[in-house]
Amino acid sequence: MKEEFLHYIWKFRLYNKPLKTVENEHVEVISPGIHNHNAGPDFSDARLRIGDTLWAGNVEIHVNSSDWYRHGHQHDTSYDNVVLHVVYHHDDLTSDNRFPVLQLKDFFDSSLYANYQQFIDSKRWVPCVNQINEVPAHEIYLWLERMLIERLEHKAELIQGFLSLGNNDWEEAFYHTLARSYGFSVNALPFEMMARSLPYRVIARHLDQPMQVEALVFGQAGLLSHDLRDPWPQELFREYSFLRQKYHLVPIAPHLWRFMRLRPVNFPTIRLAQFSAMLCVGGGLLSRVLESKTTDRLTEHFSGVSASAYWDTHFIFDRSAPGRKKHLGKEALSLLMINAVLPFLFVYGRSIDNDRLCNRALDFFGRLQGEKNVQISRWKAAGMDVSSAFNTQALIGMKSDYCDKKRCLDCRIGNFLLKPGQTI
Repeated sequence: MKEEFLHYIWKFRLYNKPLKTVENEHVEVISPGIHNHNAGPDFSDARLRIGDTLWAGNVEIHVNSSDWYRHGHQHDTSYDNVVLHVVYHHDDLTSDNRFPVLQLKDFFDSSLYANYQQFIDSKRWVPCVNQINEVPAHEIYLWLERMLIERLEHKAELIQGFLSLGNNDWEEAFYHTLARSYGFSVNALPFEMMARSLPYRVIARHLDQPMQVEALVFGQAGLLSHDLRDPWPQELFREYSFLRQKYHLVPIAPHLWRFMRLRPVNFPTIRLAQFSAMLCVGGGLLSRVLESKTTDRLTEHFSGVSASAYWDTHFIFDRSAPGRKKHLGKEALSLLMINAVLPFLFVYGRSIDNDRLCNRALDFFGRLQGEKNVQISRWKAAGMDVSSAFNTQALIGMKSDYCDKKRCLDCRIGNFLLKPGQTI
């Protein structure tokens, strides 16, 4: 028996007959209390009627009643307000009777634990993958909505970190968020490091000079040197050498960038060039994003941007190759919206208590096409709707934060499937 399973039974009141203490007193649960995931009693502020007495206080849960002493709670003052000890098995018949004890194993359907154990022991990539299509659509929708918000809250931590680094400057934080996203998964870290080494206030002084912005970006990326042969990188190097001295800049190490196993259009050189061009397309990019009322209008700010002309015939410096304008591709643009722009819109709206912006971000997730990858293909094969970014982002978050950690008891879908009568 696992203690977290007993928490689940108590929290959702899944007992199947009237409760009684081991002393045969009736227990009426008016409120099970607030589940505490930190130190201290497991449930706080519970409301119980035990016998003829109404109690308000904490509930502590253990597998065995002797665990109270084994865990040393008798010496911890934070447990002084416990009004009920809920256990699976009452094995300590010599307790000091400081509070009533409820032996829970007598009051719930054993099939609940059998179902739960099958999930925990499952070797499938998602424990309930063969049963998830039995869950009603409205249950899935409500849970996916919560999963998307939780995922956005995880991303909010990264954005808040950028905000702190930039002295609470939202333009600076947006610049860092976009930079990391332009690196996608492979080069996210060096992109972030480059942006940290190049403050947005420096970039902002040169937005009317695209060549200077590209020189700053490539220079701080550590990819410019006097050894370059083509006229364009030579010009960038000369410009960067001057600007580096002017702003006392220190570039990152060039070996951090990864080219291996990437298609040429995804080389960091192409992404850096596109990022440079994006920064220069009109001022006030953040304000234009915040004012965008439709997804079409939002993506327009990024979709028409292409790298400078040199990159039409190059993927790296000094090596020409047949090519074309290096626009941000449809899939890359979608990932930029999903991983950077919409999360930032949501976080910004929440920070200024603007529900309209938060709801707009959620609505835009519903209107953007879902990303395509191996995990999403498996969700689709399981019968899940993966047509929108709303669903795909929620499913990705659910997989990493719940399915992979076997948190079936905390999952709305798991709760539905664990009920007695469900076939696992």
